[in-house]
Parts: sequence; C-alpha cells; structure tokens
Amino acid sequence: MKSQKKLLNHLHFFKISRNYLKRFEVSLLILAALTGIGGGFGAVIFRLLITGFTTLSFQHGSKILNFLGNYYIIFIPAIGGMVVGFLVNRFARETKGHGVPEVMESIMLKGGKIRPRVAIIKSLASSICIGSGGSVGREGPIVQIGSAIGSTLGQIFKLGEEQVRNLVACGAAAGIAATFNAPIGGVLFASEVILGEFATTTFITIVISSVSATIISRIFLGNKVSFLIPAYSFVNPIEILFYVILGVLAAFIGLLFTKLLYKVEDGFNLLKISDYLKPVIGGLTIGIIGFFFPQIFGVGYETIELALAEKLALGTVISLMFLKLLATSITLGSGGSGGIFAPSLVIGSMLGNFFGTFIHSAFPEITASPGAYALVSMAALFSAAAHAPITAIIILFEMTGDYKIILPLMATCVIATLITRRMSEGNIYTLKLIRRGIHILDGMSLKVRKTLTAFKIKDIMTKDVVSVTPNLSLERIYSLILKTDHHGFPVIENGKLVGLITVHDLVKVPKEKWGKMKVKDAMVKHVETISTENSLYDAIRLTTKKGVGRLIVVSKDDPNKVVGIITKTDLVKAYNTALLVTY
Repeated sequence: MKSQKKLLNHLHFFKISRNYLKRFEVSLLILAALTGIGGGFGAVIFRLLITGFTTLSFQHGSKILNFLGNYYIIFIPAIGGMVVGFLVNRFARETKGHGVPEVMESIMLKGGKIRPRVAIIKSLASSICIGSGGSVGREGPIVQIGSAIGSTLGQIFKLGEEQVRNLVACGAAAGIAATFNAPIGGVLFASEVILGEFATTTFITIVISSVSATIISRIFLGNKVSFLIPAYSFVNPIEILFYVILGVLAAFIGLLFTKLLYKVEDGFNLLKISDYLKPVIGGLTIGIIGFFFPQIFGVGYETIELALAEKLALGTVISLMFLKLLATSITLGSGGSGGIFAPSLVIGSMLGNFFGTFIHSAFPEITASPGAYALVSMAALFSAAAHAPITAIIILFEMTGDYKIILPLMATCVIATLITRRMSEGNIYTLKLIRRGIHILDGMSLKVRKTLTAFKIKDIMTKDVVSVTPNLSLERIYSLILKTDHHGFPVIENGKLVGLITVHDLVKVPKEKWGKMKVKDAMVKHVETISTENSLYDAIRLTTKKGVGRLIVVSKDDPNKVVGIITKTDLVKAYNTALLVTY
C-alpha cells in the first residue's frame, strides 16, 4: 500500500513538473516572439536614424559649412567621429567597433547579460557614424541592438543563464532578419556565427524571433530585395574552375581585410591621446579619402549595385576595392561604431567585378558577365572573413532573390572559407576576442566552450608521471615503453624540466645505436607545457595548434617543476565528460 502511495506521489510530482516545463517553454517562446518584435522595431528605427543623420550631415552640413566650399565633406566624418567618441566612451564602451564579438563574449562569459543601455547607445553611435560617412555597415550594430533587447527581456523575467543566452541569439537573428529582409539568413547567422551550433532547443526560438522581426520589418520597410540585379546564369560547367580561382582570391582579400582591421586598431591604440579624440582623427582621414572617392562613405549599397550592373570603370573598381578595405579599418580601428558585413559585400563586389572583367574578356563564350562574378564574390569575401559559408550563401540569396547562380556561389564560398580557416587562428569576429585572451575554436558551440573552460588541468591530468634523466640510455627508454605502455617521458635534471623523449624521437635513431646513445642526444628540448590552472579548453586549443600528442603539466608557481602530464587519451576522456555535463 505504501509503495502504491509512493508511486502515486511520484506520478503526481512528474505531472506537475511536466506541466511546469510546458508553461516554461511556452513562456520562452512568447519572449522569443517579443524579442523578434523588439528587434524588428529596432531595425526600423535604426534605418530611420541612419537616413536622418545622413541628411543632417551631408545636406544641412553643406549649408552650415558652405564657407569651406566642396572641402566641407572632409570635416563631416570628423564631426561625426567626435560625437561617436563621446557617446561610446562616456556611456557604453562595449558599443565601440562592430558589436558581434561583444555579443559572443556576453554569451560565453557573462551568461548572456548585456546592459539595456547598449541598445540605445549602439543605435545612436552607429547611425551617427554611418550617417556622417563612416565606412561601416548596419549588421553589426543591429545584431548588438537586437541581442541587448533579448538579454534585457531575459533579465527582467529573471530567466536562467541558458534561457538568457537563447534570447540573446534570438535578438541577433531578429536584427539580421529585419535589417536585410532575410529571415532564414537571420536564423543561420545566429546559429552559425553567434552560437556556433544548430540545436533544436535554440533553433525553434530563433526561428520564431526571426519570423516576428521580418513581419515587423516588412510592414514598415516593405518586402523587397536589397539589390536589384540583372538576370545572371551559370553559363558552362567549365566555368566552375574560374569560380574556384575567385574563391582563392576572395580568401586572401578576406585575410587582408581581417589583418588590416586589427593592425589599424593597434596603431590607434598606440597613439597617446584621449579615446574621445581618436574617432575624430579617423573621421578626418575618412573625409580626405571620401573627398576623392565618395563611394567609400556609409554602407555602400549603391556602389554594389553599380558593380553588379557593370557601370563602374575598371580603375575605379580596383581603387574602391582597396580604399573601402582601408576606410572600414580606419573607421572601426579609430573607435567608430558599425558592422563589417556591408563593407565585405562592397569589397567582394569590386574584386568579383575586376576578376569577372578579366575572365569574360578572355573567355566570352563560356563565362558569365562580370556582374555574376561580382555577385558571387560578395558572399565569398564575407564567408572568408567570418568563416560562415552557410550564412553567406543564404543571406546573399535572400538579399538578391537570385537562385540561378547558387552552384558557383556555394563552391566559391566553401573554397574561400577552407583557406582562411587554415591560415587564420580565428575569424574577423573571434579574433577580437582572441586578442583579449578569449580563445574560440571554429565549429565548437559557445555552450561547449564554456563547459570546457570550467574543467581545470589539475583535475584531469595524470599525476603519476614517469620521468627519465638526460643520461639514461635509449635502450632503457625502449624498455620503459614496453613496461609502461607510455609513448613519451619528460626529461628531468636536478628537479627541472629539460626536455621530452618520445617514441618518435627513438625510432629516428638506428636500433644498433640505442645502447651507445643517451636521452640527451635524442630528446626534444622545446617542450609544450601547460599550467595546472589552465583549462581543458586551453589544452585542446594548444594541442590542436601545435600538433602535439601530450602536454607536460607544470606548477603555476614554477614553470620548470613537472607535476603531471596530459595525453590525448586524457583529453578525449575529459572532453566526453564535458559533453555529458553540457547536454
């Protein structure tokens, strides 16, 4: 009887828990929809602010500064930089730059918490920056604005960290979907770039948010594609080879863009002046460039349409490709506020137009017009910079409504991404975090990264270390390998680490010399070490980067004192445990 009553109590508790979870899930879905609506209105207001500040800067500004003649245009971005510098440095320093890395950092390290004021300050700072001629785009700001809205809702309703992170991703998707009329692209951006994973639990809420934002956007901004383009087609199967070459070129220009952006930022950081004034210097430089090439001002969609329609001279195309790259780097590096998506499209369209002109003139019978290459290159360059081929392909398709060129689009984006992933430690977003000491591996979700960071080396290392001395013979090392089944041993002399001897080092020496040679003759003197206070994430990143099979664990107080060892087997076991904890 007691067991029956106990069973009924369990069933009653289960029923209450299930009903609670259902209500909780419904609440999260409602909040996702509200985040989408907020992100949609945020995008609409942001677009209106950009239009208003552009009119104020270049139409009314020309009247106020008419005593300067045509040279007034040089000073407009500097004035805008002065206002942006004040807003960013006085009220919310996290609104400096392109915004996406800050959203990723909040998800990874801050439980998704973003200050509510970020939405307001980012809207003002970025719209003023773009409106006064800053060479940046809309996507970074609207991602941060939408994410701030989602985070604020999560904090108001006192949700847990995972739910707040979910709403932050919902806000990012809402921003992209609304500002580019690209609901699928918004979902993919939030999943591929922001979260780094495609999980059912987050995917559903992100879709709801993206759809809600798109509806709001279409009500106020209309349902139209971003670019009106001529009809293009994939002319000949052989042409795919040219698109592969274009993918390679896009990869190297994407790498150049990423490296230059942070080199310029480093240069401004070295200036011994107030952060309030750096955007003024950057704006003045942009004004000088824009005086000769006004196409570099602002988002640049009009320039893209000219490239797609093949209405730009070849010399202008080549100049704008590098000048837009430089101008965007200066705008962001000096402390301006805006995104890198639109500049990537501009730079990519110039690269594609130039390459397409050359290829089409050489092989007119089997190639499409230069505009087709410009279209494909736009997505390829963003994909190369952001390591996000799926997002690039789908967003460009939604922005143009052109499906005919999907095959070369896919091939070019994948080639560009593969090369840049191989040659760069991170993408244009994650490198900003890496420079702060926050390391992110491509293809690993932020949820998993957070868990891996929580596992400390001292808790997962092998503490019983079999070490050897430098004067031990190689024959003895062979015996130790057979006896212990270990494939590597730290070499210690007078209590200090002096090297590492492994199976690979042993087999490099002819077997007949093992009795005569000592460990010190064959060991590797440069040893990859890791501290006890480092994390499992650090160990995985280090072994991946260096291509080593083991790490010697040293004391945090003495880098020469060996206290343990981490092998690939240890890493695999710990990683599997971390996955169980995560999911």
